Amino acid sequence: MGVRRPLPATDLAHVLRHTEDLWEDLRGERLFITGGTGFIGGWMVESLLRADLDLAFGVRMVLLTRDPDRFRAVAPHVADHPAVTLARGTVRDFEPPSGAFAFVLHLATETKLDGAPLASFTTAVEGTQRVLDLAARSGTRRLLLTSSGAVYGPQPPDIERLGEDYPGALRPDDATAGYGHGKRAAEFLCVAAAASSGPEVAIARCFSFVGPLLPLDAKFAIGNFIRDAMAGGPIRVSGDGTPRRSYLYAADLAVWLWTILLRGASGRPYNVGSESSISILDLAGLIANTVRPSAKVTVALSTPAPGLPSRYVPSTDRASSELGLNVLVSLPDAVRRTADWHR
Repeated sequence: MGVRRPLPATDLAHVLRHTEDLWEDLRGERLFITGGTGFIGGWMVESLLRADLDLAFGVRMVLLTRDPDRFRAVAPHVADHPAVTLARGTVRDFEPPSGAFAFVLHLATETKLDGAPLASFTTAVEGTQRVLDLAARSGTRRLLLTSSGAVYGPQPPDIERLGEDYPGALRPDDATAGYGHGKRAAEFLCVAAAASSGPEVAIARCFSFVGPLLPLDAKFAIGNFIRDAMAGGPIRVSGDGTPRRSYLYAADLAVWLWTILLRGASGRPYNVGSESSISILDLAGLIANTVRPSAKVTVALSTPAPGLPSRYVPSTDRASSELGLNVLVSLPDAVRRTADWHR
């Protein structure tokens, strides 16, 4: 278990530069954050600490973590920061800290429970309700929920980009879809609470991302490809390489989430991601060219599956038109920055 490097100073400056008109809303406030030790949470916490360093607005935060001692060993630059307090527990069983929290960021995910869909669903529902109970007792004004593009169910391959008004949904008899069903239920709980005199709720439906803190040994193809390229190859494509995905760089992700929290319409979901799709095979080639041009790309299935390739690509018209959010870091640059940080 090694010590995690801080996020790149240039990336944190990028977040601050594109959110500078937001931070006054947080002056002197206290935040409660679930999932603050993970990929998305790490970016939100470190960008907030960088903003406080530059602007001195006196923010304080409580981070929920299953194992405070382990997190302190991995990320002492965060855990030992005077603005940070660690609270032990999980989203289903934490003891609510006392005091007021003007803002709550519910960033915890259930992706590690993919092999246990019922546990994933119940964790999402019970955890969200517990966070809402905390918000009700703590005078919370706004709550950010990181939901997922999984709430839409499988994307029809003939729809280039999914918008927030897409009427499709997960099948209720799909017993494997606990994660997506849990996120749908979490959204409903938050919207219902907001409609019943609860806090305003900002909903971010997250798609796919790349950047420092992204694990290179998990289920994320882009992370695995970067790992393979850094090792000299080969970069292994496990299928036929035809599915299409899109990726937003994590520094842009932090810009989007802070903006959605502080400027998004309450109860109105916003897709978070990139509209620029790329096939998995082309992604592997891009990573090879960017990280290690000598690395070979291998494809497990040489014959593409019949029909149109699967897609997981959002429409971000709503975030762009209503909140002025755009992709600022290109995919090749995002891959290069990710590999440089992991090196």
